[in-house]
Amino acid sequence: MPTDIPNKSTIAIVGCGKVGTCLGKFLSDAGYPVAGVASRSMASAERTAGIIGIDRFSDRPETVTAAAGIVLITTPDDAIASTCQHIADKGGVCPGAVVLHCSGALPSTLLAPAKASGATIGSMHPLQSFARIEVEKNPFCGIVVSVEGEPAAVATARAMAQDLEAVCVEIRTEAKTLYHASAVVASNYLVTVMDLAFQLLESAGIDTCDVLKVLKPLIDGTLANIEKVGIPEALTGPIARGDVETVATHLDQIGSLRPDLLSLYRALGQATVGLARAKGLEANRAEQLSQLLDSAP
Repeated sequence: MPTDIPNKSTIAIVGCGKVGTCLGKFLSDAGYPVAGVASRSMASAERTAGIIGIDRFSDRPETVTAAAGIVLITTPDDAIASTCQHIADKGGVCPGAVVLHCSGALPSTLLAPAKASGATIGSMHPLQSFARIEVEKNPFCGIVVSVEGEPAAVATARAMAQDLEAVCVEIRTEAKTLYHASAVVASNYLVTVMDLAFQLLESAGIDTCDVLKVLKPLIDGTLANIEKVGIPEALTGPIARGDVETVATHLDQIGSLRPDLLSLYRALGQATVGLARAKGLEANRAEQLSQLLDSAP
């Protein structure tokens, strides 16, 4: 439910991609007046304005931000600093405004020009993959929105996250990059690990179109175990058991049939030994496994 805050601040959206458009649309639905939207492309700005239901759009961001109590910079990461500098230089920051960017990788300190102009700065990052602009359904409902920055900016971002029906978490500004690295590992590197599993299964003779069907119950069960008992208790398999012979057989077969996959298997196995130790694997077994996984193919 939207927060019970009367006279919600007027917002301006700078950057009319998928995230900016969705934020503008659903914050508007939650009761935030939209002063306008801006983009380098007038066509993009006009499209987003139409989706939100407003008629104020521009390719000059300072014309829509000057009257806004909240400015959301939703440009690509490499344009955030220059966009903020441009807005500040053109007098587009209202003193007392809250300026937020939506990058998962960059800290709010990037918005120093807005702070120098009298704004409070922060960031709010929806931890979600926005593959396309979807205006029929609220894409923020139930997801995590991370926030960091100056206290007043964090309070504003928290209120907006609540109004978007998201779950809000606060992270440390100086460690923002670690937050993003975690998301990369959980999302992008998970795809890489699944690709390794798929390729090994295909090499074992399973048809490509069937590999997901074969592995999905195991994947789902592992995720359920992590949720239920946590890491490292969810770890099972030969390394968790200290089964040196099985791991040696894996290395031998992968080295013979898929040598291109061997180094990744070794690296993942070596990292898994540490988890197995945390679960209770005996030190001597852990050492044997570590030496085996470190040895030359």
